[in-house]
Amino acid sequence: MSMEDKQIDYPAAYVINGESSTISVIDLDKNTVSETIELMGTDNSMVMWPHHLSLYSIFDMHRLAIGVPGMDLSAGHSGGMNDMKGKVLVMDAVKGKILKTVDLPVSNHNAIYSSNGREIWVSQMEMNGKVLVYDAQTYALKNTIAVGMEPAEVSFSADGSKAYVANGGDNTVSVIDPVNKTIIATIPVGAEPVGAWVGYDGKMYVDNEEGKTISVVDVSTNAVIQTIDVGFMPGSAAHNGVKKELWITDPDNGKVHYWSWDGSSSQWTHAGSFNTAAGAHAVAFTADGNTAYVTNQMAASVSVINVNNHSKVKDIPVGKKPNGIVLKQ
Repeated sequence: MSMEDKQIDYPAAYVINGESSTISVIDLDKNTVSETIELMGTDNSMVMWPHHLSLYSIFDMHRLAIGVPGMDLSAGHSGGMNDMKGKVLVMDAVKGKILKTVDLPVSNHNAIYSSNGREIWVSQMEMNGKVLVYDAQTYALKNTIAVGMEPAEVSFSADGSKAYVANGGDNTVSVIDPVNKTIIATIPVGAEPVGAWVGYDGKMYVDNEEGKTISVVDVSTNAVIQTIDVGFMPGSAAHNGVKKELWITDPDNGKVHYWSWDGSSSQWTHAGSFNTAAGAHAVAFTADGNTAYVTNQMAASVSVINVNNHSKVKDIPVGKKPNGIVLKQ
């Protein structure tokens, strides 16, 4: 790997390739891979099975926080993980340079910046689950928050007022006050929740892998207001606030299903599906809502989708077992 700094000063998608331990950078203007960044720790340690990532941007500073569980999660997210250790990598998203490696006691699922960018939150997937909160500047551990069993994804509501942790071991979601780090509510959801994915409509969307459902959580009331029976193991859920659509990936069948909002019944209704490729996993929408990028874990590709007619524009080859994706626009 060349140690020279990159210059990723254009709109880009960052795709984590779990098996390859690389990031594919896609130039959004050209829809081609412009850079492939090998992931190594700042101590030159090997980085095994990176999974999901988050982006924090302010002015011309762009930082990626990368969760490294150290094991392959492409076939599902449950299992004994107590003997695994995780990592968090922090990367300069413009220079493509790893700035910090944080070693964790226990395997994690993702790493996410708080809404103000001052903290990095990460779960610890053990029976007595925890969320660790690190200072994003000094990387000092600030808080340890007890949550449910085997927590997976950590996420934030669109307004940053609440943090969510999907507790896969006890079928709940912990809701946390990000300011005082206290548990606001514990919400029962479906079997084996993996993540509460952000909605831009005052809701969060919890994908329950074993239950094959999506729990729609109202942010203001901490209540499940709809349970969507999808009939397949959901890979993830993505809300398009511009188009008022909810997309749910179907990895086993290489598809994306989409739901439209029915204002008369105040419910999501199934509107159709389309093919991407094997192992459809994560979705990222452009800011205008017109284009989507879908990672396909088993096909080593990213599908570019025209949202308006739900058709595939092209497949972009990337590394092996791509999973997490974020867009810098």
